[in-house]
Amino acid sequence: MKIEIWSDFVCPFCYIGKRRLEEALESLPDDAEVDIQYKSFELDPDAKTETTPVMHEKLAKRYNQSLEQTKEMTSSMEEQAKAVGLDFRFDQMIPANTFEAHRIAKFAEEQGKSHAVTERFLSAALTEGKNIGDSETVYNLAVEAGLPAGEVEQILNGDDYEESVREEEREAYQLGVQGVPFFVINRKYAVSGAQPKETFEDALKQVWEEERGTPAFTSLNSKQGSTCSEDGCD
Repeated sequence: MKIEIWSDFVCPFCYIGKRRLEEALESLPDDAEVDIQYKSFELDPDAKTETTPVMHEKLAKRYNQSLEQTKEMTSSMEEQAKAVGLDFRFDQMIPANTFEAHRIAKFAEEQGKSHAVTERFLSAALTEGKNIGDSETVYNLAVEAGLPAGEVEQILNGDDYEESVREEEREAYQLGVQGVPFFVINRKYAVSGAQPKETFEDALKQVWEEERGTPAFTSLNSKQGSTCSEDGCD
């Protein structure tokens, strides 16, 4: 089974969705072989990297609401995160441009370190208040996750993997992806949003049991999935 996941490192529901999928994968038979591939998606390609934790202020402006209303909204996300073992701290999150991180993630895929690097970047941006848009921070995180320091530095100082990131973003557009996380299973089924674990379990079971089917996507969503788009997180 092949699962492709379009996501962004500053997307809260991408991290929650990742955890729920991981929990659901435990329901598959022991002999199930699952290949997970992470795909690039920038929620805000034109974002400027901030230098201080101003996520609440930025969200308040985006939704045209007060800081109090914004904090109530993000507290709900924090509760969902806690349910899957994640400690979100919106008061420490730094809005950032994630393009450089996505370039390094493409290199990590070639190195067999995609899962480690993806997990490290998500954790850094969403639970540790790290500036994922800062090249030095990206470098340190990538090396921590096991990537070779010299090659990471060379990539960050050049333009390697830029086209790889853009190609995956174009593919997302062609598939009609409007928000992330977005999961594609065997290029046949699509699951949009951080669906409940049970939805993922049902989807995985259905795909596992079916050997053939139509090439078009079949939606396996429930009404409870949450996504982040350029307009914000719902």
